[in-house]
Amino acid sequence: MANAITLLFIGMLVCCTNNILVSAWKEPAEEVIHVGGKVMCQDCSQGWNEWVKGDKPIKGAKVSLTCWDKRNRAVYYTSDTTDVLGLYDMTVDKYVNGKELDVKGCYLRLVSSPDDVCNILTDFGGGKSGFKLSNPTSVYRSLIKYEAATFYYTTPMCDMPETDNSNGSEAKDSQGQRQGGYY
Repeated sequence: MANAITLLFIGMLVCCTNNILVSAWKEPAEEVIHVGGKVMCQDCSQGWNEWVKGDKPIKGAKVSLTCWDKRNRAVYYTSDTTDVLGLYDMTVDKYVNGKELDVKGCYLRLVSSPDDVCNILTDFGGGKSGFKLSNPTSVYRSLIKYEAATFYYTTPMCDMPETDNSNGSEAKDSQGQRQGGYY
């Protein structure tokens, strides 16, 4: 009888202790987010199939992440370089100066390419103008990852010159008359 009471008491003690430990144990809150992607070189001087499918990774290309607050002030900046496969992966603190970082105000862009031939910025994937982080591509337990579209550099031969006449001015001769054909 004494053994049964002792076993019952030990069982109740283990059960209560287990409940207390379970309620006190919480998964640690993830303090960082991951931002990753790929940087490639695309050469337009090749044939169509090679141009579309023949991109090559750029090792050592620099990519930056800049985060802005609601008042349009830069609150966070970091950069990373790519590996041999053209991949980068940044670990970003979720809290900056005690405040949670607004990821929707973060932009990822190309900075530089170490390749002597393939070093012209393109806007494929938003590499030149900036790729805005919006929704995470992976959320698993405590891992939050944002995967950007592939960024591309190209060769000087493939660079398209600016042909936009954005200021609205027309070419005029020395007397102020429009140049061009007759009407």
